[in-house]
Amino acid sequence: MDVQGGNLISCIKQLNGRIFEQILAERDIDAFNGAQGRILYVLWQQEHISLKELGDRTGLAATTLTSMVDRMESSGLVLRVPDKTDRRKTLLVLTDKARGLEPDYRAVSEQMTEIFYAGFSNEEIVRCEEMLKRIYENLKRPKYTL
Repeated sequence: MDVQGGNLISCIKQLNGRIFEQILAERDIDAFNGAQGRILYVLWQQEHISLKELGDRTGLAATTLTSMVDRMESSGLVLRVPDKTDRRKTLLVLTDKARGLEPDYRAVSEQMTEIFYAGFSNEEIVRCEEMLKRIYENLKRPKYTL
């Protein structure tokens, strides 16, 4: 059996990123890029989280995440604020500018979903998502987590 799952997932990730960036450009959205959209998406779900928690939720490495958040802070999308209960911690919050971008992100995301699942039945989408979640959980096992 010729198993190509890892390669296919890698290729999908690359194409997905390129298409996402193309759609952003077509819609004249330049306030964030695809990678920053992942960060914004997590913060739209829940603000006041640490960089570590953001990294866990986005899958981005700490060094990558730190530089991305620095750029997002410089462009007025996020703020670092001290944790009121633990002075050693810094938490991330969205600015009003970033909150206003959520409809744009959702529109691009919906378009990506249409492209991603074109020709799939609802049942196939559910099964595909279930399998992808299982693969994701397998990869998150402590032995393999960096």
